[in-house]
Amino acid sequence: MDFGFSGQDELFRMEARAWLDAHVDGERDRRSWERALGSAGWIGLGWGEGGYGNRTASLTQQVAWAEEYARSGAPARSGHIGENLLAPTLIAHGTDEQKARFLPPVAAGEELWCQGYSEPGAGSDLAGVRTKAELDPDGRTYRVTGQKIWTSLAHEADWCFVLARTDPESARHHGLSFLLVPMDQPGRIEVRPIRQMTGTSEFNEVFFDGARAEHVVGGEGHGWRVAMSLLGFERGVSTLAQQIGFAAELGRVVRTAVETGAADDPVVRELLVRQWAELRVMRWNAMRTLGSSGEAGAPSVAKLLWAGWHQRLGELAVRVRGAAAGVGPVDWSPSAPYELDAAQHLFLFSRADTIYGGSDQIQRTIIAERVLGLPREPKGAA
Repeated sequence: MDFGFSGQDELFRMEARAWLDAHVDGERDRRSWERALGSAGWIGLGWGEGGYGNRTASLTQQVAWAEEYARSGAPARSGHIGENLLAPTLIAHGTDEQKARFLPPVAAGEELWCQGYSEPGAGSDLAGVRTKAELDPDGRTYRVTGQKIWTSLAHEADWCFVLARTDPESARHHGLSFLLVPMDQPGRIEVRPIRQMTGTSEFNEVFFDGARAEHVVGGEGHGWRVAMSLLGFERGVSTLAQQIGFAAELGRVVRTAVETGAADDPVVRELLVRQWAELRVMRWNAMRTLGSSGEAGAPSVAKLLWAGWHQRLGELAVRVRGAAAGVGPVDWSPSAPYELDAAQHLFLFSRADTIYGGSDQIQRTIIAERVLGLPREPKGAA
């Protein structure tokens, strides 16, 4: 695919840049920022002509917006799960009633979502979920009971899309349903933040104790098909925006290497050049796969490329800092603030890159089986 930007794309880019320059404010909280994005029509650029309150943009214009957003220093999005995961899934599998109910609040930045997939013992092996949903006698309300883990932004979310087992006699990917669960159910839903090595808590455990859900996407028992469809939307245009952030991080590492003298070491220089070259390869690969239609294994290849790259960058970031990279807070009392500099945060957070979103081992298995046609890996008893 020729992924050049047209004159119209560049005009769109200039409009996006001007709006971001005028509205990015470090003092604004994340929820009000989502509303600002929604009121200006910047949410849901890739949804197509749906009449749900969002402007439409071509693929190249979506890339331009994502790149300008990453460059602007705008806040990390708290609405991206609803915009980039739930919304395309509803457009593909939801009823007209579900689209009319849930898409406009996402486009307006009014309702935030989280993803209820992973469980203890069912992370990369998603077919092993044990969270159950039982249909009430009224025939329209489900009672959801179980535990989800590594749930990003659950502490901020208004809704959660949950993969749950609606057929108690089923096993593996059979008998699952894709439910939309409101999070404001005191006594029925508990969210517990998970403190990470970085001291932050973006991830959470979520416990459902008879939580009510009335909406099933794709029909009861078809949750696996819907869930897999959603994962196909997970790595799209946002991958290119992610790489803008990676380039900024690499730039900081290079500047630090020059300032500390680490760049005088030929081995360090080679590592820096390799990081730069691999980042260019990732960009070209992302552009190539954006222009393809359902290329087998493409999301797994992309995940393998960026996860290992980012982890190596974290290691390089502390290496060029030298001994200073090992210095932490002076006051180690439990009440002391847990503060890390950018290099330390990058190193610690990137430890998880090769695990979350599908571990490297899982991605390699997908590529081996679905792309190379190798024999399937033996599965244990269900």
